[in-house]
Amino acid sequence: MDPADAAEPLPQASVSRADQIRRLDALAAPVRGRLRVAGGCTVVAGWLLIAQAALIALLVQRGLVEGAAPASLAPALLALVAVGLARAALLLGARRTADAAGTTLRASLRRTLAVRVLGRGAPWLRRQRSGALSELTGTHVDALDGYFGGYLLARLEVMLVPLAMLVAALLVEPVVGVLLLVTMPLAPVFMMLVGWGAQAASQRQLRALSRMGGHFADRLRGLGLIRLYGRGDAELAGIEGAAEGLRERSLKVLRIAFLSSTVLEFFASVSVAVIALYLGMSYLGMIDLRGGAPLTLGTGLFLLLLAPEFYAPMRRLAAHYHDRASALAALEEIEHALADDVEPASSAAPQADEPIRSTSLAPAASTTAPAVTLQGISVRHAGAGRDALSALDLEIAPGEFVALAGGSGSGKSTLLEAIAGWLPLREGRIVIAPHDARIGYAPQRPYLFHGSIADNLRIARPDADDASLQAAAEAAQVMRFATRLPGGLDTVIGERGFGLSGGEARRIALARLFLRDPALALLDEPTAFLDPDTERAVLEALVAFARGRTLIVATHSDAALEAAGRVVKLHAAGGLQ
Repeated sequence: MDPADAAEPLPQASVSRADQIRRLDALAAPVRGRLRVAGGCTVVAGWLLIAQAALIALLVQRGLVEGAAPASLAPALLALVAVGLARAALLLGARRTADAAGTTLRASLRRTLAVRVLGRGAPWLRRQRSGALSELTGTHVDALDGYFGGYLLARLEVMLVPLAMLVAALLVEPVVGVLLLVTMPLAPVFMMLVGWGAQAASQRQLRALSRMGGHFADRLRGLGLIRLYGRGDAELAGIEGAAEGLRERSLKVLRIAFLSSTVLEFFASVSVAVIALYLGMSYLGMIDLRGGAPLTLGTGLFLLLLAPEFYAPMRRLAAHYHDRASALAALEEIEHALADDVEPASSAAPQADEPIRSTSLAPAASTTAPAVTLQGISVRHAGAGRDALSALDLEIAPGEFVALAGGSGSGKSTLLEAIAGWLPLREGRIVIAPHDARIGYAPQRPYLFHGSIADNLRIARPDADDASLQAAAEAAQVMRFATRLPGGLDTVIGERGFGLSGGEARRIALARLFLRDPALALLDEPTAFLDPDTERAVLEALVAFARGRTLIVATHSDAALEAAGRVVKLHAAGGLQ
């Protein structure tokens, strides 16, 4: 993280605060019923405080002042115990219901977010940092939990519980009720003022956390290169600086949260002290605003017990107010991260090794091996000044083995990605018949995850047995190098295939494609970086695999061109020769 990040401007919100709150509340739709139950339990427990305070005051008045017999106090004492148990049960039920709703909501949000991220398509994903994307479903989703499980319940409690206590105080002693009414608006006004700074600080903290995650993940992926070039100390200092910046931003958020709670505690304490002073002076006869019978001890005790509880919901709301600011900041960061000029290729998540299909695909008659028809397609990469493919027409018959030839930059890889649905078409359309044909794609730079080679193969078919796994690995010549590894196919490799050569990574991708058993197979340079013997074995496997399937291979290899049934040559302008 660069020190200049501290001064990086925040993205400007394009909607009002009210719209942000509405969008945030809309996320709770799947668990709204449970949140209402939790809120209802919290409110009823707050109302029971009035009964609890009244029963305590009644017991003190009758037992200490009036000298009633202990037996006559038993009903009130039992009622007090019952109210206490009821409040405990309601609060426990509210907490457990809110926690369960929060767990369900987080899981739902993570699934939705994963679908949206994957739905952006491969070109968008390639431009992102995996560490920053992981923060979206991790820290940012967790930041929303405090809002739904804490702030919403506290907000409902503030709306209904103090109002009931205010009515009770006005009925018992109007002067105390007026004091409570006058001090009541101080809390929301102050929290509104603090909230402006709280959201900005929370947003900066979340953005710093995302940058920190991306920065650290990138350095972990390139650890071997860092060691090779002797940059370990410099990168360690950079990570240390990024962590220090994150610490400072986190403390700023906590400082605002503690400030809001402290000021509200001050107002509440002063208000309770004023009420206590009024009651004390009334008992001493120094002040008489009632104009009637003096206050009883039970009445004063009831009011003193009620006064702190009147402000308690507001204190809880203040404690959770920074959760609201964090949730708004997290929502804005999620929406900002997913905002992009490139439209997503699909709204559904892709399956392993099956690219998201372009909306330009049209259904045709069903056959065993699919036919591929390209009708005047033009493709232009984002930010490019010219088309990578221009007005290209091509027909590939069912079961045909086609090799794409041409110099570097002629559009071979682009054509494969367009057929796979990874790239949007500027013009024309691609027809794959049948439209639901299973597609497999082995790109030139395949993505391999941290885990064993077997785990990376099973991405294509998680239920594959060991025999199928072994057969696919042998056909793709993976076993030529896997047998030399300590654990064979169970050997753990790093993220993006760290620890393997480019040719070995391509062979794993090819084995993954074999294991998937697609009807239409797209391969980009499957024999690059292979020695002649291995290349010959891979091509023999491809020829055998092509039977009953449609195979399209982009290659520079003369041996691969000879093995294909037809060679299609592309020129530098992105068209057919």
